[in-house]
Amino acid sequence: MVTSRIWFTSAQKAELWERWKQGQSISSISRALDRRNKTGVQRIVSLHGGIAPSARRRAASALGLAEREEISRGIAAGLAIRAIARSLGRSPSTICREISRNGGAQSSVAWHALDGYGGG
Repeated sequence: MVTSRIWFTSAQKAELWERWKQGQSISSISRALDRRNKTGVQRIVSLHGGIAPSARRRAASALGLAEREEISRGIAAGLAIRAIARSLGRSPSTICREISRNGGAQSSVAWHALDGYGGG
C-alpha cells in the first residue's frame, strides 16, 4: 500500500493553532480542516508540545532584493566578487555563496534568488 502525506498549508496551520488555542479537540479541528483522520493534526500538535511555533522570518542579515539586484548588475558588468562585496559592505564569501546558490555567475539573476523565499 502506497500512501502519500498530505501537507498542511500555512493558512491551515494558522487555523489549526487558532482552534487549538480556543480549546477545540483534535478530532473537531481535523473535521474543520476536512481531514479524514486526526493523525496529521495530532502529529503537528504533539511535535510542538501543544504550543504554536513562532512565525518564520528571514534573518535581518539576509541579503535583500536590492542587494541581489546589485550583485546581478555587478556580475553583468564583469566586476570581481571582491568589488561587488566592497560596494555592498558585505563579505566576499557572502557574495560568492549567493552567486553559487543561484546557479553561478552565468545564471545569477536577482529574481531567481527569491524563488525559494516567497517573494522576500
